[in-house]
Amino acid sequence: MSPEAPSPILAAGTVCWRRVVRSDGSEQLMVLLIHRTKQRDVSFPKGKLDPGESMPQAAVRETHEETGLSVRLGANLGTIHYRMPGNGEKTVQYWAAEVTEQAVQLSSFLPNKEVAALEWVPLNKARKRLSYPADREILDVFQRFVDRDAADTFSVILLRHAKAEARSALFPEDRTRPLADAGEDQAENLIAMLEAFGPKRILSSNAERCMRTVAPLAHHLRKTVRVHEGLSQEAWDAGSTDELRSIVGKIVRKGKNTVVCTHRPVLPDVARELALATGSLPGDYLQEAAALPPGGFSVFHFSRTHPGAGILGVEVYPVRH
Repeated sequence: MSPEAPSPILAAGTVCWRRVVRSDGSEQLMVLLIHRTKQRDVSFPKGKLDPGESMPQAAVRETHEETGLSVRLGANLGTIHYRMPGNGEKTVQYWAAEVTEQAVQLSSFLPNKEVAALEWVPLNKARKRLSYPADREILDVFQRFVDRDAADTFSVILLRHAKAEARSALFPEDRTRPLADAGEDQAENLIAMLEAFGPKRILSSNAERCMRTVAPLAHHLRKTVRVHEGLSQEAWDAGSTDELRSIVGKIVRKGKNTVVCTHRPVLPDVARELALATGSLPGDYLQEAAALPPGGFSVFHFSRTHPGAGILGVEVYPVRH
């Protein structure tokens, strides 16, 4: 019997970018490259997942550990696969990540045994500086976002409430059903994953199970949960969708990273309204993004400057419980 192939090594990273003002007053887009000490190469910040860690969490953590920069994730740039010494395989998922001037000023980076130096390079010169073809492919994806004036993005996270107690005589009104113990655990575990996308606003149905799902995240981020009856299953059952459309329209106009926690039957309507509000093409991807298990979520990415250009990408995270 031949030995089983080793499981691929999972890793995550970022293409960090910022805009700087040149001496003539114009702006220039720069990307961050790291010079690794042992490998003597030039690459992007990335690293392996810790046990139990998600890809988004790892991307944010590894970027901070290697560069001292605190970032939040923008558009997904795709996944690369390559062979490691010893015939193992490595899978790395990348996101764009804008670096604010405040993050630059607060960076704690010092040259160390893993990373010898950080180098901010004009986007049009970065490709030649990278050591590996796979990294150049990721940069090409980012370049396409820039060419569409879509590097600066915001995200809308559609979140199905965590696992709730079953319907019973204890909860005569459906909206009063609380989270089950497993759902409470899910709500706590969601904090790190959702924080990676930098949510600025948190919206919820007025059902207890939805409000309890986002309560730990809101407490962690020191945010107020905005509760809307228009996101409730009762409103959906009654065929009342005017408030839902108004909520989605306001989310798109504000252009801020937003979490929307609602119910399984409501999710397809929220996804459809997001598509309609941004002139996005219809497709099965909307149904797939809305078919979430309890505690699962989808991340929709939009251009902040041109949201009417449509959905740039969707990531689906069917969190297990």
